[in-house]
Amino acid sequence: MAYDEDKEFEKLERRIEKYIREQRMLEKISDEYEVREEVFDRTTLIALYDLMNRGYIDEFYGVVSTGKEARVYSAVDSNGNPIAVKIFLTWTSEFRRGRMKYILGDPRFDGIYSSPQKLIYAWASKEYKNLKLAYDAGVYVPKPIIQHKNIIVMEFIGKNFKPAPTLKEYHNLTPHILYQILRQVRILYNDAGLVHADLSEYNIFYYKRKPILFDFGQAVVKSHPQAEVFLIRDINNILNFFRLNDIETPPLDDVLEYIKG
Repeated sequence: MAYDEDKEFEKLERRIEKYIREQRMLEKISDEYEVREEVFDRTTLIALYDLMNRGYIDEFYGVVSTGKEARVYSAVDSNGNPIAVKIFLTWTSEFRRGRMKYILGDPRFDGIYSSPQKLIYAWASKEYKNLKLAYDAGVYVPKPIIQHKNIIVMEFIGKNFKPAPTLKEYHNLTPHILYQILRQVRILYNDAGLVHADLSEYNIFYYKRKPILFDFGQAVVKSHPQAEVFLIRDINNILNFFRLNDIETPPLDDVLEYIKG
């Protein structure tokens, strides 16, 4: 029997529609679930079709997080392994406004400012490459699996499709956890050559006694002109969070010296 790509694509659309209908049955109809046109536009569906056809994604299970720039879904691959699928919205003015300070001066974005779609694809590629650099350096991050257009597939951090708690949600903070995080920042800086540039209690999971850093789209290399500013901001965010939770922290200058090795 001849392979009919149009029919396969229609099957994929039906699977996406089925997922959305099931979510609406489980949850009240709200803006969060009015996603058919906003997230699963035709270009995204074509990219998902590619990934599903290659076995990287099999079925979606639920929304993990929503934002103005992207949504993250829990899913499984063709072998039943849990994965997280991050889909960047291909048309959003919020993205351009919020991310230009990380894009200006980066040669990967030269000549594409006038194309929102190309800008999103380049950003997804940047996040995936940053994540892979961090993972290969031994930083605790979700394992990157593949990036295709505006989609990143990575390891799911959590259990039974429920995401692990972020540092903000974790209620047993200790000085040991603070030093675990600072060690990850040190490895990220020295071995991966990166500064996260948006690190806070909201983008660190604490799972299986490890701090796991995520959201690497805005991460910059050490040679970036604003790298020092971003690094100091990252450190201050973490130190301030622990101080607010009544945990004694070392001075900023000492932490900077430690991180830079």
